[in-house]
Amino acid sequence: MSSGRARLAAGLVEADFGNLYRVVRKLERAGADRLHLDVMDGHFVPQLTFGPDVVRALRRLTRLPLDVHLLCDRPSTLVEPLIAAGADSITLHVEAVESAEDLRASLARVRRAGLAPGLAANPGTPVAALSPFADLLDIALVLLADPAEPGQRLRRELAGKVTDARQVFASRPHGWEIHVEGGVGRDTAEIVGGFGADILIVGSALFERGHDIAREIRLVKALADEGWTREIGRGEAPIPREAWSVVATLAHPDADVLSRTIERAGIPTLVLRTGPYVPGVDADRVVMVPASAEVVTRKRFGLGFAEEDEVL
Repeated sequence: MSSGRARLAAGLVEADFGNLYRVVRKLERAGADRLHLDVMDGHFVPQLTFGPDVVRALRRLTRLPLDVHLLCDRPSTLVEPLIAAGADSITLHVEAVESAEDLRASLARVRRAGLAPGLAANPGTPVAALSPFADLLDIALVLLADPAEPGQRLRRELAGKVTDARQVFASRPHGWEIHVEGGVGRDTAEIVGGFGADILIVGSALFERGHDIAREIRLVKALADEGWTREIGRGEAPIPREAWSVVATLAHPDADVLSRTIERAGIPTLVLRTGPYVPGVDADRVVMVPASAEVVTRKRFGLGFAEEDEVL
């Protein structure tokens, strides 16, 4: 598991589908955090790729999350088959020909299935187009190259759209991600990391002849974190994604009440015993939240900052 902030999704469109088992195993060993699957219908973009059957086959091959991106005119027709096939997240396009009501219904169906719903915006679409759907989204996908023309370089003048996408979730303290796709690799990771991208979708750069996939993955994630440190952190390294922080130490009943209150605000919690189990003794509990949400949690619930609290 990576110790930093940035995560990498391996885009499989450029992979060798004649030897998919070997590709997936190599990506697992190399440190890919998830697999990104571009499902194209030949209408929304000229290319035609694969559908739910390939997603189902991949589900049997790996425990890595399967991140499905629907470049389709009518994504609603594929939502149910992809849920059944084992997708972990499904991202639709705001430019699809379906109505806003149909898009909302599809996103709501993805969420009811316990998966992460997402919405993507093409390079020419303002990210503000995602805002009316923000209450239904866990993912905003920003395309920084034209998906109709594979192999294009990232358009650096569009990288600021990542910041715009973060504003879509300004009222939500936790539980969302900004994905970037299109020309992302070692040459551009620091740029998109500096704008706050969470998930970097890397395709052809991983599969170029002579490239060591594990090294590419480590390099992309490290450079993205360097960009975050320079631009957003102002010299402070990003908080590791898996880190949790203690925000309170309370008697057991009070800790449970605080935990439920925090979770109603959309922030996950852990409640842990402060010491070993002793029969007949109800020890105090620590309440923990993801470290990235610690500051907002303390401010929102007036918890203050105690010296003994630590990041785990």
